[in-house]
Amino acid sequence: MLSLAALQCSLVLTGSRAASTSQRAATSMLTQDELKKMVGYKAVDDYVKSGMVVGLGTGSTAYFAVQRVGEKLKSDELKDIVAIPTSVRTKEQAEELGIPLTTLGTPESRFSKLDVAIDGADAVDPALNLIKGGGGALLREKMVEVQAKQFIVIVDESKLCDGLGPGFPLPVEITPFCW
Repeated sequence: MLSLAALQCSLVLTGSRAASTSQRAATSMLTQDELKKMVGYKAVDDYVKSGMVVGLGTGSTAYFAVQRVGEKLKSDELKDIVAIPTSVRTKEQAEELGIPLTTLGTPESRFSKLDVAIDGADAVDPALNLIKGGGGALLREKMVEVQAKQFIVIVDESKLCDGLGPGFPLPVEITPFCW
């Protein structure tokens, strides 16, 4: 569980809890992937600006945020972005899209001073406690996101829960380090 009490966190949400009455009818007609794309694009449009160091998350919703960063760089809406991916899969996607990449601790990352990180979550409770890492990138996600001034969590309504626990298995990552 990652508690976001110490981080400046924003939750970008799709679905009926996020929408007005008129928006609910429109979003109820959308597929799950269309909702994920909508929230991924909105997070980038609202929080990513030229010149930023950006943490790129992993997973089916973060995929669309990465896609949007690539589109905006290609169209010159964004310039001078450098990104830090949270998984090999995200690194490969970003490279295909022409997103400049670096890693933590480099001069390009301003020595790990990220402006924003955008990622999904497996479960979110009302206090914004998260379960992350169900897709296997737990350690890298945590390392990148804790370095960001602002962490944007992008989820659809299906990820919201009353409390964290038995509905989703708690990920544990074993990292081969100094064996």
